Amino acid sequence: MKILIIEDDSSLREIISRGLHSEGYVVESASNYSEADEKIAGYSYDCILLDIMLPDGNGLRLLEHIKSLKKSDHVIIISARDSLDDKVTGLDLGADDYLAKPFYMAELSARIKSVLRRSANSNGNKLTAGNITLDLHSRRVEVDGKELTLLKKEFDILLYFMQRPNHIVDKAMLAEAVWGDHIDAADNFDFVYAQVKNLRKRLDASGASLTIKAVYGFGYKLTEAAQ
Repeated sequence: MKILIIEDDSSLREIISRGLHSEGYVVESASNYSEADEKIAGYSYDCILLDIMLPDGNGLRLLEHIKSLKKSDHVIIISARDSLDDKVTGLDLGADDYLAKPFYMAELSARIKSVLRRSANSNGNKLTAGNITLDLHSRRVEVDGKELTLLKKEFDILLYFMQRPNHIVDKAMLAEAVWGDHIDAADNFDFVYAQVKNLRKRLDASGASLTIKAVYGFGYKLTEAAQ
């Protein structure tokens, strides 16, 4: 699961980021309106934590923009302004929840899980492609009804591809989606190649009807396995 933190307070942003990383989330962050707008335009997130008091713009206006893009990203407003008007406005604009500062990380984590759980219950918590079934809650993968054991990053990579059937995925985009902001420090994407290679071997060995193929010069694609 991938989360974007939009918060101008660097200390709070770091605390939230570390806390969510420790729970296994992929976390990205933005410190202002323009940086957040750029990230939202280029990527999708399972949940966005949005401060409405940003140094270069109003977070509520950014929320309007997110909803106008018709994206499925869930939004939890985190704000020092604990006013009824702000709560009502934020929820009316499409926010999934509103959490006033200061808050405990345990409460924020519970709110995130609640939002994601409601989403899974309404949309179904399983993805199916070919003879592969992926359960978002239990992080269990089955091929023809038989469990396929994957490492955490292998699961995250497969999830990313299954959410984008028949799409060519660039290495850099895959790396940022699965590993988050810290990927900027990487010298190359050899680790992506290694993880994809291992995942492909596991899928092929399990008898999966789909595999991940390299598209020379572009990236990778989840496609039908050769018979």
